[in-house]
Amino acid sequence: MTDRFSRLFRNPIFLLIAIAFLTAVLVQSGEMGTSDTTHRLRATHSFWTSEAPVLPDEYPEFGIHGRGRKLYGWYGVGQSLLMLPSDVLGTYIENLPIFAAYKGTDPTIRSIVVSYSTSTLLCVLTCLVCFRLLGLLGFTVNQRFVGVLALLFGTTFLHYTQNMTENNYIALLTLTGLTFQYDWLTTGKRWALALGSAALGANLLTRLTTGMDLAAVGLFLLLTAWLSNMRGQELRSRSIQYAKIALPIYVIFFTIERAYQYYRFGSLFNTYIQIFGEEWKHRNPALPTAFPFETPFHVGFFGALFTPEKSIFLFDPLLLLTILVAAFAWKSFRPEIKAYLAAFGPMLLAYVSFYAKYTVWSGDTAWGDRYTATAAQIVALIAVPLLLRHRANLGGMVWRAGLALIFISVIVQLSSVAFWCPLERYELDMPNRPAFVIWLRMKNILAFALGKMGDWGLMSEGDIDDRWDYVHITTWNFLPFLLKRVGEAPAWIVETLEMLWWTLLAALVSLLVLARCLISRGEFRLASRSSS
Repeated sequence: MTDRFSRLFRNPIFLLIAIAFLTAVLVQSGEMGTSDTTHRLRATHSFWTSEAPVLPDEYPEFGIHGRGRKLYGWYGVGQSLLMLPSDVLGTYIENLPIFAAYKGTDPTIRSIVVSYSTSTLLCVLTCLVCFRLLGLLGFTVNQRFVGVLALLFGTTFLHYTQNMTENNYIALLTLTGLTFQYDWLTTGKRWALALGSAALGANLLTRLTTGMDLAAVGLFLLLTAWLSNMRGQELRSRSIQYAKIALPIYVIFFTIERAYQYYRFGSLFNTYIQIFGEEWKHRNPALPTAFPFETPFHVGFFGALFTPEKSIFLFDPLLLLTILVAAFAWKSFRPEIKAYLAAFGPMLLAYVSFYAKYTVWSGDTAWGDRYTATAAQIVALIAVPLLLRHRANLGGMVWRAGLALIFISVIVQLSSVAFWCPLERYELDMPNRPAFVIWLRMKNILAFALGKMGDWGLMSEGDIDDRWDYVHITTWNFLPFLLKRVGEAPAWIVETLEMLWWTLLAALVSLLVLARCLISRGEFRLASRSSS
């Protein structure tokens, strides 16, 4: 029995599952994290109940008119479908007699079930897919394991594990598509190509702009084949096979997306953004003709890159590490790594460029620029594995700079889950506030821990009209502490959850320490059938 447990805890896949699971559970607040996801959950509920997808009192702040003048949300169907099983389960649990006294309070039982089950599943699956992808790219077990931990704790992936926007779902589908399509390229397995294509196609149901992910994966495959000296008949044969399998799958998902568009708005040839713009301009003729793409390009483009409120380099510092390692070790990179950076680097810039003119190019209330965050995570994913692989060729200065960037990245991401993300938005609206959001977050953490929020002039109840928002943003954004602050749950439940939270945190820290020891001693044991 002892040997069995020893082997289990030396298995990197088991450890990754456990670490990802515990991390996702610990960071949950029980809320959806943003109003966008709350609206998408309402659409989910409308799929199987009589509830309307948009409530009448939400308009005109949210919702646009569709067929029969019915109000619909302006989002794709992807995340709403993802939350369907957990919504059914959460609704059933919420209606149990034991929760009768708690019904109608925040966070609701239904939102707790949906957030915990969905975010945890996405987190675990994404970590497993990344581990497999890094294996296909030729990294060692240690490099793969540390690389996945860097994604989890060193990129905005952690923040969006807590705040359940579409980002992590898009990341999972894109990385799954990339992993299995690349597996097809190296092995010729047609089922892998079909599975990867289905994942990329499913992304179109979430946002049509994920067509850029689809194109980037295709470019990566082409560049990898070319740099690996795949030429002539072999390249043509592979291209034809790709077209025969992948393109029909993409067409199926695009057709489903268009059918949903027609169901809501009666047209196959427009997007909900166009309808949104037309309806808002009809209500407010003073809006610019180009609305919702009226922002000057340079404002949104350079804003996403360099502004202290939204810079992708500030919120995902591992991007800088990717650039640093590439600058010093490019000639040593394998063909597939060069292809990876040559495909997904431009994809990140394409996202920045596409949203540069959007009326809320910054992603509005979000930690960083949420429209470009997933692309940034994908580029940053290989930074740490590359640093470890090429350490001998990089020199001591680059190595130390890399370690510093990793440390900064982890601190930034841990701080991102401490409070609900609108906190700094409210503070930025107050006079004499620094625009450097990350610095403001660090100051908020220190002030709250010392009980100095009011003394330091950061946030008081009089600064916010909505009491629930004030309560939510001025407590640690984890379920036990939020319930304790709200005061709607029985004390014994709050105390039990808080004790459980601290226990799980201790378990997570113990697993991370164990992983550190196994890595340093080279004692990971990976079954051969899972090595790729």
